Amino acid sequence: MLLVSMAGNGQSGKKIRTIIVDAGHGGSDNGAEGEYEGSLNSKEKNITLAISLKLVDELRKQLPEVKVVPTRTTDVFNSVKEKAQIANANHGDIFVCIHADAVDLRTGSRIIGYRAETYHTVKYIGKGKKRKKILTPHTHEVPIRQYFKIPTERKGTSTWIFAAHKTDDKIKAMEQSDLLFTTDENDSTLDINEDSPEWKAKALLYTQNFFKKSYKLASVIQEDIDSMGRPDLGVHQRQKGIWVLQATQMPAVLIETGFIANYEDERYLNSEKGQQQIAESITRALIKYKNLVETPQASTNTEISGSK
Repeated sequence: MLLVSMAGNGQSGKKIRTIIVDAGHGGSDNGAEGEYEGSLNSKEKNITLAISLKLVDELRKQLPEVKVVPTRTTDVFNSVKEKAQIANANHGDIFVCIHADAVDLRTGSRIIGYRAETYHTVKYIGKGKKRKKILTPHTHEVPIRQYFKIPTERKGTSTWIFAAHKTDDKIKAMEQSDLLFTTDENDSTLDINEDSPEWKAKALLYTQNFFKKSYKLASVIQEDIDSMGRPDLGVHQRQKGIWVLQATQMPAVLIETGFIANYEDERYLNSEKGQQQIAESITRALIKYKNLVETPQASTNTEISGSK
């Protein structure tokens, strides 16, 4: 566990003028899919787009003074590099990435019938050159099995942030570097290499500028998720697999809205009611965060867990 101060973080008085809303996946990238027995066979890309469009509408309705920029409004594919470029080019103050969660599913089986199978027993008679091999056929029934995926019982919403774990000494050493925060990577599974200058630049940027702000935003989102009765799976941090959060030069969060592999969550995420409730919850959280940023608040301490 890491204890994070929720004080002003040097951001008091800064105006939130632009919010970037990113619908995860899209186009040729389906993301997670409903594959368990009895699923709706839904695709993550469609769920994230539907929620994101509702979120954009809510934000524009409730925060008319704020510019809201979606990274996509149709079923198209944008690489994580393109998403980050859209966010940075529009000088975003907040980046919100919408996703749906997934897990590896267990496989079950059932007997749906039987089929006849023939096998042979071997017997030899006679001796020497007169020795003969006798094959005797036998028939028995063997079960026909049907295999299927079992839905997960895990459900709920979590929010993720990128965190570069560095010691104070290493941070001080990086402060002396004049390296720019640049990268040509477009792989969403980018690994962290603590010896590379590029990663050191990212670590410095996030540790000093965006980590605490991103966590403040994530915690406010989860608080509202909990208040609406959704299972609150908390705020998590990790250093790889969420490249788009590393490359967006602003506080950034990735919201796993629910589990597409859970029976109840999949139906909730595909329903107009569920999508609208999530959009309204995130909107309330963003408004609260905006007020916290623009008006100094008392310091609070909150815990954050590592990767799941």
